[in-house]
Amino acid sequence: MIPTAFRTERLDLLPLRVEHADEMSFVLGDPALHTFIGGTPDDVEALRARYRRMLAGSPDPAVSWCNWVLRLRGRDGLGPLVGTVQATVAWGGSAEIAWVVGTPWQGRGLASEAARGLVDWLTGHGVRTCVAHVHPDHAASAAVARAAGLAATDVVQDGEIRWESARDA
Repeated sequence: MIPTAFRTERLDLLPLRVEHADEMSFVLGDPALHTFIGGTPDDVEALRARYRRMLAGSPDPAVSWCNWVLRLRGRDGLGPLVGTVQATVAWGGSAEIAWVVGTPWQGRGLASEAARGLVDWLTGHGVRTCVAHVHPDHAASAAVARAAGLAATDVVQDGEIRWESARDA
């Protein structure tokens, strides 16, 4: 599966490119974004290297790595990058999804909008099941998962709750 650009009400979701690292290093630069996932923000060079690895694709031919940046459309069209969504799509119709919106743009429903758009895009491309893993104390991410049509399960993996949605493709 190859990611293509698509739109939601306020966002353009653009396939990730290495060139996005310059702007994304600011978007992802707040250490608070790592509260639940651990680690620290990458600098521009580390982010470029990470994007190169991601764009090289999965070493497993039955798995596709699909990554998008989120561009907020401004009044005159082009706005800032504000976050990312990603999907690890496995042959057979399932995808593990994730999202992040930079701190300055949080609280506006952008993550929910992007996650809903991602699930819709994936469903339109034959994915039947979307899965996300959310830290039990991360209420905002739980709200995003719920808005994207996922429901919490009883499964806990690496300390995170598995959220899942099964849709007819």
